[in-house]
Amino acid sequence: MNDPAVRILAVVERIPRGKVTTYGAVAARAGLPRRARLVGRVLSDLPAGSTVPWHRVVAAGGRIAFPQGAMARQEQIERLGREGVVASTGRVNLRLHGWQSPPEDLDRWLWEIGDEN
Repeated sequence: MNDPAVRILAVVERIPRGKVTTYGAVAARAGLPRRARLVGRVLSDLPAGSTVPWHRVVAAGGRIAFPQGAMARQEQIERLGREGVVASTGRVNLRLHGWQSPPEDLDRWLWEIGDEN
């Protein structure tokens, strides 16, 4: 499994409903430390109607990364709200809603995905 996009999406798809994590944490869990911007790029390239829960990924400190007034920002806040995650101020409380998967799960996830291909 060498495709970074597949690895990133595998991590994002496993973020539980009602939880969020950061771009940097997704990159690290995908085996791509310090590649948070790549995570953002991969998520921005998702086709319309994708079922990947991109809205569960936020910037460092729980901040919504989209600028004020952007439709994507409002959509992310609304989607998170439907899952019980309050982000009305443009920030999510990571202590309350942060997802911390055990690091050893990454290897299992990546092997499972590798078996599917």
